[in-house]
Amino acid sequence: MRPFVDRPITDLGAAGDLAVDAAAYWELPEPVLLRAGMNAIYRSGDVVLRVSEPSAPASASLELAERLLEAGLRVTRPVRTDTFGQAGLHATAWEHIEATGEPIDWRAVGAMVRMVHTLDKDDLPSEYPLPQPVDFPWWDFNTLFAQIGDVLDHEARRGIEQAIGRWPDWADQAGAVVCHGDVHPGNVIMAPDGPVLIDWDLMCVAPPGWDHAPLMTLSERWGGEPGVYAAYADGYGSSLRAQPSAEAFAELRLVAATLMRVRAGMSNEAAMPEAQRRLAYWRGESDAPAWQAQ
Repeated sequence: MRPFVDRPITDLGAAGDLAVDAAAYWELPEPVLLRAGMNAIYRSGDVVLRVSEPSAPASASLELAERLLEAGLRVTRPVRTDTFGQAGLHATAWEHIEATGEPIDWRAVGAMVRMVHTLDKDDLPSEYPLPQPVDFPWWDFNTLFAQIGDVLDHEARRGIEQAIGRWPDWADQAGAVVCHGDVHPGNVIMAPDGPVLIDWDLMCVAPPGWDHAPLMTLSERWGGEPGVYAAYADGYGSSLRAQPSAEAFAELRLVAATLMRVRAGMSNEAAMPEAQRRLAYWRGESDAPAWQAQ
């Protein structure tokens, strides 16, 4: 089973054309591109248009949002009940939430994720995919190693392989719950009345540590503010540091992020400096710099 969206937008021109057509269809202002990655995100007046190539009906994301709102979770609201699509790309329309610029209330985020982990998957839209982590292509380390071939130097490869070897049971699903799948600062908007958790494209079923892992390395490896994970864990109700599956996910997320960036650098030289920044860590260099998201 694939995540709801697991492929980046490769034709930004086609995505832009679709956004323009969708805005015209919905009688919205001319859309302006905000950012592009797995989704191309456009601002159209007070509406945000998300253009993506989903693995399931685009309408499932609208139904999911309504179910999450009914459960008391703070997520963005769809402003249209229909979708607009052509040639595999689909646009959905969402409320625009103006960020306050205030620091994220990570305790509140942790409390929300605790609520997510109590959801019954049978209460969620049947068409919305709930894969396991092992289904994510960027966690297929053998395939990624084969794709990047000899680009890795010996020391970096050894460090990465040692990390993978430390966690032979990382795919164990014991105690699995419904997870948001991608909890990090880029997926939280601090609104006037509190944080809003966005981007549910990687929603999945996994042990609870899956939703702790990204923040467990945020300060140390990504240059995030100190204390983020402590606040998040406090809101969640417990810290999962030293919990084997959470520690496995935390370290192996770093492996996945590195291998994916190296692969990107093979076809886009602009991505290679960040790839080398990450490889320095696996070489064990004492002055290895903090990583950057882009």
